[in-house]
Amino acid sequence: MSRMLIVYYSVSNGNTRRIAEQMQRATGADIAEIRTVQPYTGSYQDIVDQGQREVERGYKPEIRPLAVDLADYDVIAVGTPTWWYTMAPAVKTFLEAHDWTGKTVIPFQTHGGWPGHTLKDMKQACAGAAFAHEKAIRFDSTGGAELVTPAREVQAWVDSLRCAPDK
Repeated sequence: MSRMLIVYYSVSNGNTRRIAEQMQRATGADIAEIRTVQPYTGSYQDIVDQGQREVERGYKPEIRPLAVDLADYDVIAVGTPTWWYTMAPAVKTFLEAHDWTGKTVIPFQTHGGWPGHTLKDMKQACAGAAFAHEKAIRFDSTGGAELVTPAREVQAWVDSLRCAPDK
């Protein structure tokens, strides 16, 4: 059986964290949070504005080392909020810093109605990986924590991770 790790980045209302923790409860996988060295501060709108500037210029913030070694895992679920139609810059930093050869990656995103090309961008950043069970999960468009994707759909996806032959 493969070892699974869930890695996520979450800001604001913690929507991506919420999904990652739901996955962890269902699968028993290890879990780790991506954290920037310099945390984002200010209002939701301040963070949105800063995020837009960072995405537009391809900025990759410095992130803290994870407390786990990716080499110990065969399957790695990676979750990100959607920032300006792509992954959060911290997730880009994380993905581009690792060798994904031989890994199976489960990319998932949270978004407010504009999923953009996030999952495609995540896959491009994981050269050499196989991909499985990707998922886009919608929350309300105001930066809130109201789940728009039906909860039963999210749970069915999470349950599929538990039974997946590549888990």
